[in-house]
Amino acid sequence: MSSLAFSFGYCTPRKLSSSTTGLLIRDYFNTAEASPTKISSHRQERASPDQLLQLNDNYTLFRRREAIGFGLCFGLVDVLLQPEPTAAAEAAPCELTVAPSGLAFCDKVMGTGPEAVKGQLIKAHYVGKLENGKIFDSSYNRGKPLTFRVGVGEVIKGWDQGILGGDGVPPMLAGGKRTLKLPPELGYGMRGAGCKGGSCIIPPDSVLLFDVEFIGKA
Repeated sequence: MSSLAFSFGYCTPRKLSSSTTGLLIRDYFNTAEASPTKISSHRQERASPDQLLQLNDNYTLFRRREAIGFGLCFGLVDVLLQPEPTAAAEAAPCELTVAPSGLAFCDKVMGTGPEAVKGQLIKAHYVGKLENGKIFDSSYNRGKPLTFRVGVGEVIKGWDQGILGGDGVPPMLAGGKRTLKLPPELGYGMRGAGCKGGSCIIPPDSVLLFDVEFIGKA
């Protein structure tokens, strides 16, 4: 494994002016309720019951339209301000499930593509960390995913099982992102890795953490 392993129209929120909307609302109230007369430039005449009813209906319709309009606008703004589900899922704490083999896993993003087949050449991005959180390798930093045949021993056992599934571990689907926690026997065991001059990048008997993104077949 490398050197180591939302369309339905739109709305534009606007500020209601007290000199326009406020006067309009007050005019409806004053005409329909406070003063049962309407003023002309030459004479004053009493409004008929039908006219009063029409004014009340118009005012009610106006209020309903305003309420619905603002409801849709605020609803749309609320939706737009919601965080993206995928980003939220990736940022959320990941509760690991431990399989009988000792491999622990947690799906941060469920894939939607096909699962891998044993012996298939696949691509995957990853970040590898020691149990203390120190990163020892990352394909993202290299800008290129790891390509390997899964299930045939080209990578450490924890990777084969973590992607192919088995022994209580569900297979990953293409597009998925999973966190793996490997006990030493599914990682580099007693020998460690990257050892030189008495020091190792991955010390012997290390528990390893991998964030794996299964891209799909190569």
